[in-house]
Amino acid sequence: MDDIPALRGQEAFLLSPDKELAELLTGLWPVEHMRFTVFELGRRAIEHLFNDPPDLLVVDERLPDIGGPEVASLVKSENVYRQLPVVLVMDREGLDLPRDWEQVEVDDFLVRPLDPKETRARVNLTMLRAMRALDANPLSKLPGNTSILQRIQQCVDSGEDFALAYCDLDYFKSFNDKYGFSRGDEVLMMTARVIVNTIRTFGGVRSFVGHVGGDDFVFIMPPDLVEEACRRVVQSFDSIVPHFYDADDRARGSIVSVDRQGVTRTFPIMAVSIAVVFSTGKRRLSHAGEAASIAMGLKKKAKENPKSCYVLDQRER
Repeated sequence: MDDIPALRGQEAFLLSPDKELAELLTGLWPVEHMRFTVFELGRRAIEHLFNDPPDLLVVDERLPDIGGPEVASLVKSENVYRQLPVVLVMDREGLDLPRDWEQVEVDDFLVRPLDPKETRARVNLTMLRAMRALDANPLSKLPGNTSILQRIQQCVDSGEDFALAYCDLDYFKSFNDKYGFSRGDEVLMMTARVIVNTIRTFGGVRSFVGHVGGDDFVFIMPPDLVEEACRRVVQSFDSIVPHFYDADDRARGSIVSVDRQGVTRTFPIMAVSIAVVFSTGKRRLSHAGEAASIAMGLKKKAKENPKSCYVLDQRER
């Protein structure tokens, strides 16, 4: 049985009068991984769904009281539940019927007779795909905080050597306040592209880039390559970011804006600060939270420099 940590503790609703289908699905996962609640009528399930929504909805087209696609449309029409993954179970004859798939708001479908291995794999993939879509940063489309923490923990649990770099932008708020959120979003998109494209130049290495939120990003890569990656990120960022300023501010090398205390101040051109935490040799991280704690201290040191820079954790390396 596949053990996918992200899929432990999932609650699923099965809407079907088919007892064989219910027996098959409930037997594919240990109950601590995926627990099914079975409803033989669709409308009764909908009442429960909106009060206590599950993590997955499997709908059988054989429902006697309401069509499977109609159930999916009812669920997806509610913005709160639009991200809920819905799998439609069909008879093979249903594939031959004319159907407007744009109007069938399901995330995947299964066709009878169901193969147990294929069914489990496709449902697992549907769940993981929905989790990634929900977690992705809406602006950069990079993996978000949940995916970042999971990846860090995977690296910790595997015992591999890795370096974790936390990046954030200095003077970003003052830029946003003067130029507006639209131009600020353009800077964030540029920063995401710079980091992704920089890490991509190190072909053939195990790496990861995520967007924590706002102006905070992370990347993970082998320890022996991370310093060169930081140099390249700083160099690329510093060469591009001045072009987001108006010509007079760019020539002056600063802008006038209001700080967090409401005081008018002069702020330099934006810079990127990178704090790098290592998990190697005697200095191995024990959990994802430890990395964040170490990085906080390193970022404070990095921000003492008004220009773009990076700081490496040198403790017991």
